[in-house]
Amino acid sequence: MEMLIDFPGGSRVDAHFGPFTVATDQPPAASAPTPFAVFLSSIGTCAGIYVLGFCRQRGLPTEGIRIVQRIHSNPFSGMVDKIDLEIQVPPDFPAKYYDALIKSAQLCAVKKHLENPPQFDITTKAVAAA
Repeated sequence: MEMLIDFPGGSRVDAHFGPFTVATDQPPAASAPTPFAVFLSSIGTCAGIYVLGFCRQRGLPTEGIRIVQRIHSNPFSGMVDKIDLEIQVPPDFPAKYYDALIKSAQLCAVKKHLENPPQFDITTKAVAAA
């Protein structure tokens, strides 16, 4: 997959891939989330895709299901130490599926990539304007 990252003005930095654009910005006058907030949101939304798929495959209703993601940062380094994902279900959701919901959320590709991070290769190349 290839993405084009550009700078549309101010502190905005956008990523373009396929038909999509992910807009990011920086405070104080942010018009979009920060890149790090987008990254963090990808963890919960990725887990959500797997929870949604699990429910749909079994004909389970998804109304009232949500995931609450909590970020715990190290107060000294500012780095994220822990991420909690709490899958909240309505009271009538079958308890026999609770563990399976957790297992489905753990299949998230974003989480798996964090557990085995990719190598980064950053280079510079001069190109003529398009």
